[in-house]
Amino acid sequence: MTTNDFQLTTEMIAQAIFVVNKHAKTASEPKQLYTVKKKAIEKLLKQNRAKKVGLHFSDHPKYSHQHSTLLVQVDNFYFHIPPKKADFDTMKHLGKIDQSFRNPKTTLSLTKAKKILYTFLNWEDPEKRSKKNGQYQRSHQYYNHTSPFSPWGQFTTWNHKSNKHK
Repeated sequence: MTTNDFQLTTEMIAQAIFVVNKHAKTASEPKQLYTVKKKAIEKLLKQNRAKKVGLHFSDHPKYSHQHSTLLVQVDNFYFHIPPKKADFDTMKHLGKIDQSFRNPKTTLSLTKAKKILYTFLNWEDPEKRSKKNGQYQRSHQYYNHTSPFSPWGQFTTWNHKSNKHK
């Protein structure tokens, strides 16, 4: 454990995972958020600060095939992560997910939640890193073009002085 781990209680980490998971469900690109959630839970399991409860049938079958997820308890919060092969041999299958159960409410912001989890995982925030280096990633293809045409189709290399009327 690092010194930062001692400052972060299991309850704080559980709340942060809850917020990140909630935002991942509606994010247009949730992969990074789900990765942070999964890595944090795996680290908590290794530290015996979380426990595996059992397997549930997923509410979202892959390719029309039923599969299971692993239910993990972190403090007073419950989360699902992909199970490992060994989990099918060692964990009890609990059947369908209880839709009436809800995790406790939390007022933590996504920014604060990500900061807590990045600290816990000893990771550097990718957004912070790109700003620090003066690089901003642009996802739109037109920002990186080398064509003399602008993204909207206008020719951009005209010499305006030669086009003026005398």
